[in-house]
Amino acid sequence: MADKMQITVLGSGTCVPSLERYPCSILIKGSDTCILTDAGPGILGQVLKTGTSIHEIDMILLSHFHVDHCADLAPFLFASKYPKAGRAKKLTLAGGTGIQVFFQRLCRTFEDTIRLSPDLFEICELPETGSAVVRPAHSDDPENTGIHLAWAAMAHKPESRAFRFTDSTGFCAVYSGDTDYNPALVDLASDADLLICESAMPDGCHVPGHLTPGMAGKIAASAQVRQLVLTHFYPECENANMKAQAQKTFEGPVVLARDLLHL
Repeated sequence: MADKMQITVLGSGTCVPSLERYPCSILIKGSDTCILTDAGPGILGQVLKTGTSIHEIDMILLSHFHVDHCADLAPFLFASKYPKAGRAKKLTLAGGTGIQVFFQRLCRTFEDTIRLSPDLFEICELPETGSAVVRPAHSDDPENTGIHLAWAAMAHKPESRAFRFTDSTGFCAVYSGDTDYNPALVDLASDADLLICESAMPDGCHVPGHLTPGMAGKIAASAQVRQLVLTHFYPECENANMKAQAQKTFEGPVVLARDLLHL
């Protein structure tokens, strides 16, 4: 019998340093498939706290290239070359428009220290919309159906993408990345079991390129998702009733993300 994928919030914060919240990131684990979504500063340590080795990760998905979502990419690749416990299976780095150029610029800075051999590393540039199946490379397990991935462009940066993950049981979770209100997120999240949605600032403090709880609730209601998880909190959110603000526009269950929350 297939198992439902496991989702852990690695970070629920932002670029603002915090002892309570690492930058926004989630870890998706299927029966034999592991996806790290966003890799901001400190996220590698958060991965280890879940009992997961970095060498178990099959794919790194970057929602966009702001430093709070990708700063640990270079350390991840560098650590993957450590000879006493090196990577044995292929890693895919995937992201939106320009990820090839982004990676080449990283390599110019860190030189060969972050280059993995071609049999262990590939880069996938995602168009504005699409889908794929993520499973371990060269898996010979006929029962490993992997995780179905779909994505859509978001209203933040040209490369910004939101992601939809569906496992073999039909359970579906959507991760918004950073975005302003966007009908494409409503479409991507349609009928999802879980919407993990950025809510950077309280209602009344909207910042272009980001959402507030009320806006996130409106998206969740329009998409008819079963549960809304708010994340990516700036310090201004700590003294606001974010849950109550989201419940003004969404009648379903609302959860406030915290680091290492298991969903």
